[in-house]
Amino acid sequence: MKKKNLVHLLCGVSALLSATCYSQTAPAAEPESTLTFNVGAVSDYRYRGISQSGTKPAVQFGADYTDKSGFYVGTWNSTITWIKDTGTANTKGPLETDLYGGYRGAFNDDVTYDVGVLQYLYSGNNLATVTGYANANTTEIYGAINYGPAYIKLSDSVTNLFGFPSSSGSTYLDIGYNFDFGDGLTALAHIGNQAIKSTSPYFAGDNANVTAYTDYSLALNKDFDGLVLSGTIVGTDFSKRGNKVKDNLAGSGSKDLAGTSFVLGLKKNF
Repeated sequence: MKKKNLVHLLCGVSALLSATCYSQTAPAAEPESTLTFNVGAVSDYRYRGISQSGTKPAVQFGADYTDKSGFYVGTWNSTITWIKDTGTANTKGPLETDLYGGYRGAFNDDVTYDVGVLQYLYSGNNLATVTGYANANTTEIYGAINYGPAYIKLSDSVTNLFGFPSSSGSTYLDIGYNFDFGDGLTALAHIGNQAIKSTSPYFAGDNANVTAYTDYSLALNKDFDGLVLSGTIVGTDFSKRGNKVKDNLAGSGSKDLAGTSFVLGLKKNF
C-alpha cells in the first residue's frame, strides 16, 4: 500500500523550490509544467514496512503531471497479493492503483510544503467478504513540511484504512532525510509510525496494540540517465508490539511479511 516514488518526487521538488537562483542581470527562470512517466519492478513491494506482494517481486508503473503553478496530479500502480493472501482462494484484488493530487508551495527559500489527497484503489477487491475486514479501498489526506533535504509528513485516513473496519482517522507519521552524493547517487533514510484507530471489537486488548508499529528503511539509489537502480534495507518492530507475534503469511509456515528485508528495485523514468 504504498507509493514510494511519491516520497522521492516530493523531496526532489522540495530541493528545486529551495534552490532559487538570483541574478542582478536577469530574473529567475519561471517554473515549467512537466509530465513524466515511470515503469519498474522490485524484488518485494514493501509499503510502510509490510510486504504487499507476499515477499515476491512486483511490477510497478505511474505518471505525474506538475503544473508550474504548484498543483499536481498523478497515478501509481503495482501488482499485489496481500488481499488474496488475507482471505481464501476466492478473495481477489491483484492490482493497487493510487490516484493523488495536491499543491506544493514555499514559505521561504528554505522551507517548502506539500498538501494533498491520495486514494488507494483495489479494483474488484472483495476483502469485505472476509470475516473481520472491510473494503480495501482507502482515502488519505496528507501534509508535509520540507526543510532542505529533510521532511516530515502526516497522513490521515478519511475512510477505513486498508480493510480495517471502523478505522477512519488512522494516521501515519513519516520522517526522512535525503542524501545527495553527486553523480546520480542518492540515499534516503526513513522512519515512520502507523497508528490504526478501530472501534471494531476484534481490535481490543492486545490486538489493539499490534495495529500500532514503527517501520524504518535506508535506500541507496543510482540514476543512470533516467534508469534508477535501488537497494533498500527495510524493517519494522511489528513482532515486538501488542501480542508480540510475527506477521506471517498465511499457509507459508514462517514467511514474515514485516521482517527485515533487502529489496532490489529497477525503475525507468521518462
